[in-house]
Amino acid sequence: MIRPRKLFLSFAFVLAAALPAAAPAVAATIETQAEEAFLVDFDTGAVLLNKNADVQMPPSSMSKMMTAFMVFDRLQDGRLSLDDELTVSEKAWRKGGSKMFVEVGNQVRVEDLLRGVIVQSGNDACIVLAEALAGSEDAFAEQMNARALEIGLTNSHFANATGWPDENHYVTARDLATLAKRIIVDHPEYYHYYSEKEFTWNDIRQGNRNPLLYKNVGADGLKTGHTEAAGYGLTASAVQNGRRLILVINGLPSVKARADESERLMSWGFREFNNYALFKAGDAVDEAAVWLGDEDTVPLVIADDLTVTLPRNDRNGMQVSVVYDSPIPAPIPAGQEIAKLRVSWPGGVPVEVPLQAGQDVEQLGPFGRIAASIKFLLLGSP
Repeated sequence: MIRPRKLFLSFAFVLAAALPAAAPAVAATIETQAEEAFLVDFDTGAVLLNKNADVQMPPSSMSKMMTAFMVFDRLQDGRLSLDDELTVSEKAWRKGGSKMFVEVGNQVRVEDLLRGVIVQSGNDACIVLAEALAGSEDAFAEQMNARALEIGLTNSHFANATGWPDENHYVTARDLATLAKRIIVDHPEYYHYYSEKEFTWNDIRQGNRNPLLYKNVGADGLKTGHTEAAGYGLTASAVQNGRRLILVINGLPSVKARADESERLMSWGFREFNNYALFKAGDAVDEAAVWLGDEDTVPLVIADDLTVTLPRNDRNGMQVSVVYDSPIPAPIPAGQEIAKLRVSWPGGVPVEVPLQAGQDVEQLGPFGRIAASIKFLLLGSP
């Protein structure tokens, strides 16, 4: 039979999922004037705010995050170094929009070009890098699309390295959040460029346009964007008390609206939600009855750390239960998934995490099985 077993905890926990696929949406919500908005907990994957997060939108300069990610990949595998010097083409020099102000024919270090992309949002710097890595900007865009699919950007398409308006150049807010996390996780040694507040090139000093870097919210990245079609947008990340959030907003009407709304939503996410550690990997959560085994019970073990994200006001209502078919027939190999841990709370969507057998349980021999069967007939229990 299905045997639910509630574990009433002596302190409050939060919905947290160690598995990205189980990333839950929590009940609390907030209104925003952004056309698209997505706020997610970095560690648990819990979605705190979702407004049109899967709607394709023009990413403008936020797509430069993908350009930088491609460069980080090359740096990491050794095909490129920060001190390599790349030649500025006439196409790069002539490109309009935001610029690093490189000069045609000059040799520019990769590290300077990265700062030109990340801090100054230079379209010219993006094209210099794209042409050096792929031969042309079009070829680089093809590489961007292939890599984007590999890292989980399933609903985006890149037509250029800059975010220049193009009907075939689009992303979603969810994909931008995924990209931001991959930058932080895959390339931590280069992430610090996103927190630099200014960079000077060709005697022209430009400040980082990310408004949250100048606010007291713990921000350390990532990238702004703006075009007439897209409005004003921002992909941002911030850390408070060891907890990181990623925010993507787009479609705002002004620089001020972007600054105000990003600060408001980020602060709300930290204030209204918290993470709670529930179990450590390898913890025995419960034990299950065994049928015809050389042990009467088998420990139910969780494979990964479980942390949960929950609205602070809902934490006292959280319940944890274990569900499995009882009794579990032997033989049972260690590591086999034989139960589920269910986490629920008022107004939230329950999350289930598999539990594994903590040890081998062998099947009884013929005489033992006969004795166990007789015991069951007489006593009604395995």
